[in-house]
Amino acid sequence: MAAKLTSSTLLHHILNKHHFPARTFPWRRVGARHCASFQQQKTQYSNHGATSSWDVQSYMPEAAALSNVQSYQELLDISVGDPETFWGVLARERLTWVKPFQMVKDCDFTQGRVRWFLGGQLNVSVNCLDKHVHQCPERVALIWERDEPGTQVNITYRELLDTTCRIANTLKKHGVQKGDRVAIYMPVSPMAVAAMLACARIGAVHTIVFAGFSAESLAGRINDASCKAVITFNQGVRGGRVTELKKTVDEAVKSCPSVKHVFVAQRTDNKVHMGNLDISLEEEMDKADSVCTPEAMNSEDMLFMLYTSGSTGKPKGVVHTQAGYLLYAALTHKYVFDYKQGDVFGCMADIGWITGHSYVVYGPLCNGATTVLFESTPTYPDPGRYWETVERLQINQFYGAPTAIRLLLKYGDDWVKKYNRSSLKTLGSVGEPINHEAWEWFHNVVGEKRCTLVDTWWQTETGGICISPRPSEPEAEVIPAMAMRPFFGIQPLLLSENGKVIEGGDVSGALCIAQPWPGMARTIYGDHQRFVDAYFKTYPGYYFTGDGAHRTNEGYYQITGRMDDVINISGHRLGTAEIEDALDEHPDVPETAVIGFPHEIKGETAFAFVVLKENLSLPEKAILEELKSIVATKIAKYAVPDHIMVVKRLPKTRSGKIMRRVLRKIVTNQTEDLGDITTLEDSSVITEILEAHQKYKMDKPGK
Repeated sequence: MAAKLTSSTLLHHILNKHHFPARTFPWRRVGARHCASFQQQKTQYSNHGATSSWDVQSYMPEAAALSNVQSYQELLDISVGDPETFWGVLARERLTWVKPFQMVKDCDFTQGRVRWFLGGQLNVSVNCLDKHVHQCPERVALIWERDEPGTQVNITYRELLDTTCRIANTLKKHGVQKGDRVAIYMPVSPMAVAAMLACARIGAVHTIVFAGFSAESLAGRINDASCKAVITFNQGVRGGRVTELKKTVDEAVKSCPSVKHVFVAQRTDNKVHMGNLDISLEEEMDKADSVCTPEAMNSEDMLFMLYTSGSTGKPKGVVHTQAGYLLYAALTHKYVFDYKQGDVFGCMADIGWITGHSYVVYGPLCNGATTVLFESTPTYPDPGRYWETVERLQINQFYGAPTAIRLLLKYGDDWVKKYNRSSLKTLGSVGEPINHEAWEWFHNVVGEKRCTLVDTWWQTETGGICISPRPSEPEAEVIPAMAMRPFFGIQPLLLSENGKVIEGGDVSGALCIAQPWPGMARTIYGDHQRFVDAYFKTYPGYYFTGDGAHRTNEGYYQITGRMDDVINISGHRLGTAEIEDALDEHPDVPETAVIGFPHEIKGETAFAFVVLKENLSLPEKAILEELKSIVATKIAKYAVPDHIMVVKRLPKTRSGKIMRRVLRKIVTNQTEDLGDITTLEDSSVITEILEAHQKYKMDKPGK
């Protein structure tokens, strides 16, 4: 393949032969000071000789390497077969560089070394704000869907840049410098987004802690990262309830010697105690300059770290860097969801999770999109909240979690059909495999059978979507509840227990990825060996996702769940997600969780936790018998759970994932050490399940 490749040709094919509009940035009135700063940056770029989006028209056809590409598969093959050319062209085309990179990649999975676009310099906030302010300053960047319906606030790119610069200058004034870590403990809001971008602008590293974590959890993350500052609100508002964020921060920083300042913004009018470390963010912003010169950041400088909880209990700070992450987030946002300029993109995730980072903030803003910030809950003030929001904001792409879809499914179709959803074009599912019943309801009822539904698979560590039904040929099939196809540059493989690559179709194994991609994590903060051990040691030479998957005869991928959620029943290896999917098909069962349970003969058997709807069509005993019949019919008799226990709800993290390891410890009587449960949405669910389990054992002696 030719070494040189015209970016316009490549993007022409990636967009399924719909050309990008030429981006020429005519000088419009965006405010004299911003224009002056922007002109200075533009001159700086040209002085460095960078080929940037400022002079995209200077690209001339140089090679015909892709002139014969006719299909998605051919383009996918090129992205895997010649990743340096593929990603190099896209990085030059899609990102604005201060200094051009000299080497596309330097990666070695055996050492856990992942580096992209070496020698290059850029600033993420410039890519997300300044270039759009110059072109279209009054375009809406953020629609803040506040907790109370009908009180949304629109923030333009010009306004967001202004706020970002003021926060950036405030941080600098109080000693926050390039490389310093800043904890952000804020709910979904424009101020939180601006705080993220302000850190990126001055080269500080942000770590967002979900604004619901305990003081102990917050302190642990602050101390691990040695954060110099914390940014928070006086209070938070969600689901009609007020949460005391500042009080939580006060308690946390008592044991955080690295924290020099706590910046406090106002979400409500209520006064809170202000101590020696505390600074009123708005008061300082009012005095700050509205222009902040962006730092030139190396491609592999840290952008942010995000803490995830592992089964060992100690959270790990997953590190993402500048250029590679931003490029991958932007590309996956655009092509997986078929985002077009003028669309309103609605990702319901909190910014405290990687989904919020990639598909509420960085991906959409890099693409100049209008992105929704959803502060509330799916059921406040009623179960129609999502769909009322879709109608009022005219949302075109709706991206949510299966756990929320299953919750709303319980309330029936009327809450959905009450609202006009004709604006919707693409639906998305994220966070865990979506079961068939939820997929069908989401597609048929919410999407009226006309919207593409993309079941996306990815992780905090991958930075962005790796497997999903789109992009693909326009006429390509979408199979319900299946992630299906790898994204550009992603080469998934299935490996056996002994590390052998499994070939062919209708096979299952450990899901690994054979080669690096720009968006993947670089390390675990302060513990690179843990990073190597977790992701590259199990299957040397490959990135091990920790998930199991099935590949169909057509080559499509179905995620079967975590490998530690695989049950070995009399020699039959079975993913718990497969059993859950079968159980969820019962009309009276909106949610289930299945774990492995020791069995003296079979080795393991399935233990199912089942949530039932309020108004049952049959007596509970009859439903349980039907569930066994469904599993026997859909999978096999050996897969039928020996135990089916009814619970009111399941233990979920604040991001909506079921904490199965807690269930496993409860049924194996290891409740004295449940591990890290600080990420639970509501810890009282533990007491409920313990009581239900005690009753279950009494009703079924010997179980």
